[in-house]
Amino acid sequence: GLETIKRVMSTKPLPILVLSGVTEHSFDITMKALSSGAVDFISKPSGNISLDLHKISHELTAKIRSLADIKLTRPAKTKLKVPTPHLKVVKPLPLEMEVSKNIVAIGSSTGGPRALEKLFMQLPAHLNAGILVIQHMPKNFTRSLAARLNSLSSFTVKEASDGDYIKDGQALVAPGDFHLIVDNQKRVRLNQEPPVKYLRPAIDVTMLSLPNVFKNRVVGVILTGMGNDGAKGMAAIKQNGGYTITQDKATSTIYSMPRAVYDQGNADYVLPIEQIANCIVKLVNEI
Repeated sequence: GLETIKRVMSTKPLPILVLSGVTEHSFDITMKALSSGAVDFISKPSGNISLDLHKISHELTAKIRSLADIKLTRPAKTKLKVPTPHLKVVKPLPLEMEVSKNIVAIGSSTGGPRALEKLFMQLPAHLNAGILVIQHMPKNFTRSLAARLNSLSSFTVKEASDGDYIKDGQALVAPGDFHLIVDNQKRVRLNQEPPVKYLRPAIDVTMLSLPNVFKNRVVGVILTGMGNDGAKGMAAIKQNGGYTITQDKATSTIYSMPRAVYDQGNADYVLPIEQIANCIVKLVNEI
C-alpha cells in the first residue's frame, strides 16, 4: 500500500483515502501513508479484517465525495532543512522558567499531517513559545502523529496529557476524542464534553481558551482542512491583540478552514506552508 501511494503520487497524483486498521502497527502505517501523500483516512470498524464495513458506509461515502473534486499536482522539489537527529535532553528548570510566556496554536484537518511535517521540520529548537497542535484525528492516531512529528523536529513533540504545562521547546498534540483547553496556571486540561460541529478535539475550543491566559501573546495558525473549525478561535485571538496566520490556497489540500478565517477578515498573514515557520518565529520574537 505504501509503495502504491508513493508511485501514484510521484507519477499522476490522485486524492487517496486510506482504509486503516486499528492496531498500533496500523497507526504507524497510516501516518506513513499520509506522509507519502494520502489525503485522509478512515478506520475500519472491527480491526484489520472487517466484514462489517457497512457500519461506516455513511462516513466513507461522505469522505469519498469530499475528496473527489480535489485537484492535486506533483509537489515542487523544494529542499527543506531536516534537523540532524540527536538525543533530546530536557534539563530540569525552576517552574517559573519552564512555563511559556507565549503560545503558538496550530489547527489542521484534511491534509494536515503532511502540512504539519513540513512546518515542524522548519521550526527552530529554541522557539520562545510553547506549541499546541489540534489535528482532527481519532484517538490513538494522534499518539502516532506526535511520534512522527517528534522524529522529524528539533524539539520535543508528544501527545498532551492532562496537567501538562505549556513549555518552550515542546509541542503538545491534542489527543483524539478529547477537547483541550489551557487553564490559568498554563496547564493542559482535557475533557470529553460534547463534540463541537461533530469534532472532538475542536480547534475552536482550544483557541478560545488562550486569550484569557496568554492575552495578546498568542499566534494562531490554521492549516489545510474541511469546514470552518478554528474561525471563531482565530477571531478571538486577533481581537485580543494576538497574531493570525493561515495557509494559502495553492498549498492547501482543502482550503475551506483557512478560507473561513480569511473571509471573516481575521487572517493577518496568508502564506504557503513553506513560509509559515519563518513567520511564526518572527511574530513570537515581536510579541
